[in-house]
Amino acid sequence: MRTILCFMAALLLGLCACNKDKYYQDSGTHDPAFKGTTLDYLDAVPFYFDTVATIVRLAGMEEVFNSDTLTFFAPTDRSVLRLMQSLNYELYRLGYDTVKVLSDVPKEIWFKYLQRYMFHGSNELKDYPQIDYNLLNTYPGQGFLSWNGSPMNIGVVYNDDNGVKYVGYRQLSIACIPDPARPKENWIIDYVASCNITTYNGVVHTLTNDHYYFGFQGDLFIADMISVVENGG
Repeated sequence: MRTILCFMAALLLGLCACNKDKYYQDSGTHDPAFKGTTLDYLDAVPFYFDTVATIVRLAGMEEVFNSDTLTFFAPTDRSVLRLMQSLNYELYRLGYDTVKVLSDVPKEIWFKYLQRYMFHGSNELKDYPQIDYNLLNTYPGQGFLSWNGSPMNIGVVYNDDNGVKYVGYRQLSIACIPDPARPKENWIIDYVASCNITTYNGVVHTLTNDHYYFGFQGDLFIADMISVVENGG
């Protein structure tokens, strides 16, 4: 099998077979202060972020992740694996060469989708408003533009407890807004598994492994790559 898919398949098996440690399962059991930069943090947790850290470098964002004040909603490597599997399926179906290594994807495409997880400033859970996805008129969260201007919504879900609304645990969430002309429709919603990891230059919030595709919209990523292939890129 192609090099990148072999590596990622092995990663997926590891993710499925191994128990996640307390650090990932419960954000209340770890020291939230990481002694290093945001990129150092990704490098320090290769079980979840080895591939994501590689993408940061391929996108030309190494200096940003080491120096700029940054809030990063970190996807795990599994979202990249699923994206690459779907991409290569489509490329093979159309008769094109498949992606062998991550560097086969142009820098500009990696940046386009990586920046959707990146926000200027340093924001923790307490800095975001409440959101109720069933009552957006009352608890709408807050709209944000990501690093390069993609429209997103971020908010804190106040869960119920014993039938009492909003008194349970609080969970940070992020949503991609596919169509700015319809800002409350067709959101792609994902949740944070571990929040408020502070680094020397910002904050990291780790998304759950249920976050399906790196970049939120796998179909658009695949369309971008097919366009590159068709134009001889």
